[in-house]
Amino acid sequence: MTNTTHLVRAADAEVLDGDPGGTITLLADAADTGGALSAHRSTFRAGAVGAPPHTHHEASELFLVLGGALRVLLGEEVTVLRAGDLLVVPAGVPHAFEAAPGHDAEVLFVLAPARERAEYYRLLDRVHRGQAEWTQVGASQDRFDNHYVDSPAWAGRDGADAN
Repeated sequence: MTNTTHLVRAADAEVLDGDPGGTITLLADAADTGGALSAHRSTFRAGAVGAPPHTHHEASELFLVLGGALRVLLGEEVTVLRAGDLLVVPAGVPHAFEAAPGHDAEVLFVLAPARERAEYYRLLDRVHRGQAEWTQVGASQDRFDNHYVDSPAWAGRDGADAN
């Protein structure tokens, strides 16, 4: 790992907008930070599907809710994060997220240590645009340290009384 300074001006950030439910703004990838972290900002429109249950074997993931409300799976618990809330999910803990019912959400995500993940988000964008298949996302789990898991708690979330 090297000491690397990385600055992204808002006007210069790459914005992926193929998902009608929101956007992903790429901020930093492993190569940008000497392997320290990767970061992106996502917006989710009310009712938008977010990330399904998954784990990262190597990285912890930080969530900072910048606006709105985000429904999150943490292990087997479903909760709601609101503007200003910060959450760190350690490696190996199943998690998922989406806009909380009736709310939009804007969230900063930071994963550390870093792995090149920008191409994962570009792949998702291509899927939403009909230029790639969901099977390609499933096949990329090891490459991007994004391992999908089953979660009865998440599957039953619509009836859950989240905080």
